[in-house]
Amino acid sequence: MYDYLLLVFAIILMILGIIGCLLPVLPGPPLSYLGLLLLHFTRFAAFSSTLLITLAVVVVVVSILDYVVPVWGTRKFGGSKYGARGATVGLIIGLFLGPLGIIIGPFIGAVVGELIFKDDMKYAIKAGFGSLLGFLTGIGLKLAASFAMTFYFVKALIM
Repeated sequence: MYDYLLLVFAIILMILGIIGCLLPVLPGPPLSYLGLLLLHFTRFAAFSSTLLITLAVVVVVVSILDYVVPVWGTRKFGGSKYGARGATVGLIIGLFLGPLGIIIGPFIGAVVGELIFKDDMKYAIKAGFGSLLGFLTGIGLKLAASFAMTFYFVKALIM
């Protein structure tokens, strides 16, 4: 019975981990890792120590890069912290508009944030693009890590 309870929590954490890659309020890869770890403590799967340590390192690196890459992208294109913050607000609003909103929301948010910082449309669009690029790169890294852990999770359940 205990194993099944852990399995249910592990599945919930894996789902929240994928969702957390898109929502800035949930730490996606760490949740996915916790789900994988819970599965490890059941009779359904046993992962090698090497795999668990490697994935833990990946989670730490991706979590750090998630904060560094958007700032780098914004700075690379001449943006400010207003653009990065605007991209986050744009994503949150865009979530209510569906998949297209998730892509367009951060860009519009970054442009608006840059316009608040500096009243220059050309600058705002360029910086907004950099912020969006960095933001989407961070999402891509988190998704890659969470999908890799989901792969190992499903593989362990099937085999």
